[in-house]
Amino acid sequence: MATNVFVNLPVTDLDRAKRFYEALGTTIVPEFTDENAACVKWDDNVFFMVLTKEYFSTFTSKSVVLGSEGAQVITALSRESRDDVDAVRAAVLAAGGTENKEPQDYGFMYSISMADPDGNIIEFMWMDPIAAEKGPEAFFAEQEA
Repeated sequence: MATNVFVNLPVTDLDRAKRFYEALGTTIVPEFTDENAACVKWDDNVFFMVLTKEYFSTFTSKSVVLGSEGAQVITALSRESRDDVDAVRAAVLAAGGTENKEPQDYGFMYSISMADPDGNIIEFMWMDPIAAEKGPEAFFAEQEA
């Protein structure tokens, strides 16, 4: 059985959050979506649950911090290529998201750090398959050969 990942994010405007994530190519799962929450499907194993701040607060006794107020988690998702990373960066900006920090290019790995309209940080990255399998040293050794 595969492990599914569900990232829960508090948002101030559920409809805006749904529009934002759909603009990035995700699918809203209607069976798990109502006026309090929306299930955002990235692929068969990765989902975001975007929850109104009020509804999110029913799951914890701790105070709820919106991404615009501070960072509590950074979620990173891999992409198939550097071009895919750049395409999602453009989509995030076009959909009303922002850049959290400048793109990082390490040669064997390329990543961007973005924020949704509520300030939740989402990173997208690509890693060379050799580096992913054997480590960065193997990538650099192959480059020198």
